[in-house]
Amino acid sequence: MSAGVELDHVTVRFGDFTAVNSATLDIKGGEFFSFLGPSGCGKTTILRTVSGFLEPSEGKVRIGGQDMAGIGPNKRPTALIFQNLALFPLMTVTENITYGLRVRGVDKAARTKKAEELLELIALPGQGNKQMSELSGGQKQRVAIARALAVQPQVLLLDEPLSALDLKLRQHMRNELRTIQRMVGITFIYITHDQGEALTMSDRIAVMSDGVIQQIADGKTIYDEPATAFVASFVGENNPFAGTVVRADKSFALVETRFGRLHGRNPRGMKEGDKAILFVRPESLRLGAGASDTTLSSTVKSVAFEGNMTHVYLEGAGKKDITVSVGRQSTTSIPERGQMAAISYDAALGLALPEGQLARE
Repeated sequence: MSAGVELDHVTVRFGDFTAVNSATLDIKGGEFFSFLGPSGCGKTTILRTVSGFLEPSEGKVRIGGQDMAGIGPNKRPTALIFQNLALFPLMTVTENITYGLRVRGVDKAARTKKAEELLELIALPGQGNKQMSELSGGQKQRVAIARALAVQPQVLLLDEPLSALDLKLRQHMRNELRTIQRMVGITFIYITHDQGEALTMSDRIAVMSDGVIQQIADGKTIYDEPATAFVASFVGENNPFAGTVVRADKSFALVETRFGRLHGRNPRGMKEGDKAILFVRPESLRLGAGASDTTLSSTVKSVAFEGNMTHVYLEGAGKKDITVSVGRQSTTSIPERGQMAAISYDAALGLALPEGQLARE
């Protein structure tokens, strides 16, 4: 059984500091929902508020339609997996998994049966008698998930649970987590600063900055149609070109920048004279001038070969380089450091957004 989670203008303050500012959203039952943002943006504060470890300063949290005001963590239909997993090192795998059931007074036979079911679910059958020290990092991660699922929560809360794992294992666990979530069918609320995790696993994502939810959408929309300059610069690599709109219609805007006049889509309906940032993804830029495309030029600062891609870094505005990503199969000639290079892109792949805060480097 799963439950939806609703945040209704939730604000959380610590003294004069506002950690979360009027967060409003509706997470559907059975959804894999992620909060994505840099450290200190308020995403973990939201998780702790949903779990009951914090009370909102303003607004309401509802789980399954019920107002959670005054209901403590142990009475909510939630389970929380901490960043450090918090497994008991002196207990066996089975004892760890069934700890919550033992606290609730469930008899040993029922606990053992449940542990066996969950060990099958997390692909560790027959390993219930092992000590925690005998398990790998990924196996410990799965035990933590099983322990949380043992108490049959309607909502599972995960606070950056993969952050301590190495890259390959983290990528593997993304798939495992998503598979487990689909099998059990309960609501997962996932906290991460890793864009790959959020984009790979989530049904929807809320991107946060400084306590404010900037955008809520599925991963493809977040990446292709960011709503703000912050989202455009935080999710994936992007090249920002700041300037002023000199011509605009419902579809496109022409932005005067230090690199000349650049075209891009105009989803926010900006008008002539508006301050804007024109974004173009590195994979959308190509080396060489295009007859009917937007073209600019700059000096090559460095070239980085990364296997399937070669990244060419050109002199940009301020400290920000212009990045062009060239696929391995491309026949384009890669320029050398110090050369002047022309680059171009299709106007439909540029995105003009109102001037705003960019993600910090």
